[in-house]
Amino acid sequence: MNRSSQFLQIANRVTKPYDVFINHRGIDTKRTVATLLYDHLSRLKLHPFLDNKNMKPGDKLFDNINGAIRKCKVGVTVFSPRYCESYFCLHELALIMESRKKVIPIFCDIKPSQLRVVNNGKCPMEDIRRFNWALEEAKYTVGLTFDSLKGNWSDVVTSASDIVIKTLLEIESEKQMQRRKSTPILHG
Repeated sequence: MNRSSQFLQIANRVTKPYDVFINHRGIDTKRTVATLLYDHLSRLKLHPFLDNKNMKPGDKLFDNINGAIRKCKVGVTVFSPRYCESYFCLHELALIMESRKKVIPIFCDIKPSQLRVVNNGKCPMEDIRRFNWALEEAKYTVGLTFDSLKGNWSDVVTSASDIVIKTLLEIESEKQMQRRKSTPILHG
């Protein structure tokens, strides 16, 4: 591959919106389901966002993450035992929900009823309200459940990928229908 095609490939990757934003708690799932899902979606020629794969030293954390969420088509949220302890996870979830993205929850080693925002007094009440609202919305969204002691990582990654692809196809179909509705029919 020559230098100009490498540059074009990099430029396209930087400017192209992400298909999928993977929201997760790194300490719980970065070395397992989050990275496996990222790699699987990439092999399927999709454009997923995962913080440690798409960001580089010098990038502004909130600018890059917020931009990726706003431009993505689908959010995959991997809930895990320590997910709600992270301001960043909850901020990302709230932004995904506020942006009205389709969300695919994966409940990994945790039940939806166990998810609660932890108010340690360090977070403004406005954020706590946003986080609680987003978490309630996500808890009542049909998702995948996975028990890492009993389940097969490959199965959950394949199932999540299949749902992502189906969702992306539905979104594209809806866009085409909207375009058809807004295109005037000219009679000659």
